[in-house]
Amino acid sequence: MVSASPKLAVFAQFAAVAGALAHPHRLEILEHLAQGERSVEALAERIGLSVANTSQHLHRLRRAGLVASERKGKFMSYRLADEAVIGVLNALRKLAERRLAEIDRIVAGYFAARDSLEPISRKELLRRVQKGLVTVLDVRPADEFAFGHVLGAVNIPLGELKTRLAELDPGREVVAYCRGPYCVLAFEAVAELRRSGFRAYRLEDGFPEWKAEGLPVETDASIKRP
Repeated sequence: MVSASPKLAVFAQFAAVAGALAHPHRLEILEHLAQGERSVEALAERIGLSVANTSQHLHRLRRAGLVASERKGKFMSYRLADEAVIGVLNALRKLAERRLAEIDRIVAGYFAARDSLEPISRKELLRRVQKGLVTVLDVRPADEFAFGHVLGAVNIPLGELKTRLAELDPGREVVAYCRGPYCVLAFEAVAELRRSGFRAYRLEDGFPEWKAEGLPVETDASIKRP
C-alpha cells in the first residue's frame, strides 16, 4: 500500500491551524490573550460567552497549538502559545483587507465615521515619544494595561475618559491605542477627545503588535496615571 504523501500530511496540520482560526469568537479570544494571560472565567466575561462555550473554543485553539494552558490553584489560565500567533493574525487581517469588499463597507460605516484620519505608525509614535512630543493614551481596562503597555503610556479606560479629561494636557497631542487595529476602544476615545478639543490620533494597531515588533514596553510595577 502506498503511504500518504508527506506533503499532504504537513498540509493537513496547516489546515488544522486554519480551522482553529475559522471562527470570529476564537479570533476575539486570541486578541484578548495577546494582551496577557486569562482564566476561562475572565475570558468568558470579557467576550460575553458562557464559560462552557469559551472552554470549547479554547480547547480547539489549544489542540491547534495556538494557546497554552496552566493550572493556577482552582483556575485554568490560558496564554498565547507563541508570539508568532500575533503575526499570523496580522497576515490574515491584511489579506482580508485587500481581498474582501465587505471589510471596506464595515470600515467605512463604523470606523471611518469615528476617525477618518490616517493613523500614526509605530515608528512615528516611537519618534514622538522619544522627543517628548505626545501623550500616549492606553484606553484598555487597567488589568490589561498592567500586563504590559507602550513605554510612557498613561491609562484611562474608555469608560472613564469623559470624567477624566481634565487629567490630560489640552496643549499636547494625544495618541490613543488599545488591543489592535479594529479595537473600537481607540476609535471611540479619539472621537471623544476631538469633540473635547484635543488633537487626537490613533496608533495604527495595538499593544500586541507594538510588543511583537520589539519596541519599548513596560509592565506594571505601579500603574501610570496622567
